[in-house]
Amino acid sequence: MHPLIGPSLQLVFLLTEALGEVSTTAINAAWERWIGPQRFQRKLTQLVEHGWLQSRRNAVDERVVGLTASGRRIALGGRDPEACWSRTWDGKWRLALFDIPEVRVALRAKLRRRLCVLGFGYLQNSVWISPDHADILMTAMRDSRTNVESFMLMEARPAGGETDLQIVEGAWDFGRINRNYEIHLEILSDVPGRGSTRQSRRNWLAVEWKAWERAMGSDPLLPEVLLPKPYLGREAWARRWQVLHRILAAA
Repeated sequence: MHPLIGPSLQLVFLLTEALGEVSTTAINAAWERWIGPQRFQRKLTQLVEHGWLQSRRNAVDERVVGLTASGRRIALGGRDPEACWSRTWDGKWRLALFDIPEVRVALRAKLRRRLCVLGFGYLQNSVWISPDHADILMTAMRDSRTNVESFMLMEARPAGGETDLQIVEGAWDFGRINRNYEIHLEILSDVPGRGSTRQSRRNWLAVEWKAWERAMGSDPLLPEVLLPKPYLGREAWARRWQVLHRILAAA
């Protein structure tokens, strides 16, 4: 994790993502309440320098900041859930098939990590599956490919009467995914109130961020048509935004 990513960064991201653009005066007020008076200007400058925030003067010469595209991705846990859920699916599954010798442990581990990052599900043995377009996956995995005897990407449809829901439930552990969202929802239900200390508020921001990041990391964020029931991702996403607005109202 980047050293700038922490409770204070999360607060700035929450404010700017919720409002689109926010004045540094408003951020300063929220910062004072949730983090404390220290290091605000230095941290804000660092965020702008890293390209995660952009700064400008508005019509009344007030400095405002907003998230850049890269900053928004970080604020959302690396991916945009709404964009992922709303993407179309052409009905084809992409299979990653590999048979890498046990002696090449490092390469096997690297390939598995890359497949996980790309949202592939583990279907059986060395068969991993994704609903996304093969050209996108091939580009993302270019440096992981070896030869056709060791690794291949194929497009397929079930031919034995299997349903797409059965494939989803076999490839991804949605029990674990929902448990991660349950943990996050519990954290969202316990936002520190006005009588809380700054330390407790900083701690809450850190815990909330880690829980959300964990939930995002475990969820393939499948297209809407493939989401199983029950699925808590959308509920957690909506609840998170409700809490963000409560934080804004209290700042």
